Amino acid sequence: MSERFYGRGLAFPLGLTEGGLSESAGIAKVEESIRIILGTRCGERLMRPRFGCDLHSLAFAPNNASTANLARYHVTEALARWEPRIEVLEVTVANDNLAAALLIDIRYRLRVTQDMRNLVYPFYLERAR
Repeated sequence: MSERFYGRGLAFPLGLTEGGLSESAGIAKVEESIRIILGTRCGERLMRPRFGCDLHSLAFAPNNASTANLARYHVTEALARWEPRIEVLEVTVANDNLAAALLIDIRYRLRVTQDMRNLVYPFYLERAR
């Protein structure tokens, strides 16, 4: 039933099955869409230059609270703009100093079914050398 509301299409990343290209549907399609939005730099797509998230502007930023707050802002804004199938409830960002990463925890509600879900998106920062 969720396929009817949330769509069906090619899986991301692309993969092969016996019948051809792999597909995804329903809630998995929404989660793939979130990862695509967060993984795309603004300006990367020629025909849609504003699509994506400014998260990559933080790649060389220090792993501190200020960077975490900026990441929270960029993720919230991008998902509100580009993913109409969800309502973002909360975005929390934790610093992982050992891996030089930000762990972005996104809590959201699917608009049609009101199902609450979460997704953790790791964003790796470049280490100072």
